[in-house]
Amino acid sequence: MKNKIKFILTIGCLAFVSFYFSDYARRFFVDSTSSSIGFYQSFTGFLKDKITEHFRQAEEIRALRAQNLELERSAALLSAFAYELNNILSDKNSTIYAPEVKLVSALSYVNMGDYNKVWLDFKEFNEDKIYGLIYKGKSAGIVVNKDRKPLGLLQTDPESMFSVFIGENKISGIAKGNNKNIVIKYISQWLNPKVGDEVYTSGLDGIFFGGIPVGKIVEIKEQDLYKSAIVEPDNKIEVPSYLYVVTKEN
Repeated sequence: MKNKIKFILTIGCLAFVSFYFSDYARRFFVDSTSSSIGFYQSFTGFLKDKITEHFRQAEEIRALRAQNLELERSAALLSAFAYELNNILSDKNSTIYAPEVKLVSALSYVNMGDYNKVWLDFKEFNEDKIYGLIYKGKSAGIVVNKDRKPLGLLQTDPESMFSVFIGENKISGIAKGNNKNIVIKYISQWLNPKVGDEVYTSGLDGIFFGGIPVGKIVEIKEQDLYKSAIVEPDNKIEVPSYLYVVTKEN
């Protein structure tokens, strides 16, 4: 009889323990699963938000770049129109004025170590014409023919030359690079350019239109027969990915 009672008690204890721990295990499993699902949902939500934010920022950057390019183009043309407007106000016989610029991209340096010469992607290039280069609304150099391809000579290159005016008195000169700055040589002795005078394109050479900012005079050198002016360029160019070419100067 005692053995039967012990057997029944043992079976009862085992059943109780089995039921209790089974319920505990079930709760543990359910809680663990719920936590995992919650973590997964939080993580995927966070990841989705970050991806959405990234694409939104990328889209905004593209839009801002496009706006910046258009603003640079407008700045270049506005400089020309402001310059020409002053001429129109003093000359009622001025003709219609409609300069044009075209966006081009820099492909590569011509030679490594020479950062003043770059090949350009310029489809409408005319081998017989010299073009002006503009960057951020200011002069950047010229485009010439090299092996029947458009070569960009940045304005500190010794082969880059274009006509300019100095100061309010419009002292005429030719701007030429010296590998660091720009030099305007052969200024007549009786003329009086000054340190601090602004230099801008004259538009008389068919390369640029008039009024594009070039730089500021930082030094005047007296020679026996003429004066020279050292100009610090407004543009510190490190071969940007794009520039504007003056395709029509008036």
